Amino acid sequence: MSSANSVYIARVYDDPKDTTGARLLVDRAWPRGVNKADLDHDEWIRDVAPSTELRKWFGHDPKKWAEFRMRYSAELKDNQDAVSRCLEWCRKGPVTLLFAARDREHNQAVILREYLSNRNTSGAS
Repeated sequence: MSSANSVYIARVYDDPKDTTGARLLVDRAWPRGVNKADLDHDEWIRDVAPSTELRKWFGHDPKKWAEFRMRYSAELKDNQDAVSRCLEWCRKGPVTLLFAARDREHNQAVILREYLSNRNTSGAS
């Protein structure tokens, strides 16, 4: 299995038994309705999430998805410390990125998974 296949995504509300590897929360804000003691996660890397301004602008509007994808990818390129923390986990084994958004196809974890998978397979840090 290539390392590109070792980054998964799941909602924080999904059953932890249905996830693989280290569980990283990648939202800037703690998920609503989830007790910190109850979320089975290995690390909360809030700094890898989109900026508050970008998140509010996007508002989970699928019509803004292409522009959000481009802007968030640019933020990731300028945020190497947080990206490196994620990549450290990826190098140890499978990782599941946890997010709270209802939309499983239009959220930052989708973009981050692709970004990390590309970085992990290219050997870049």
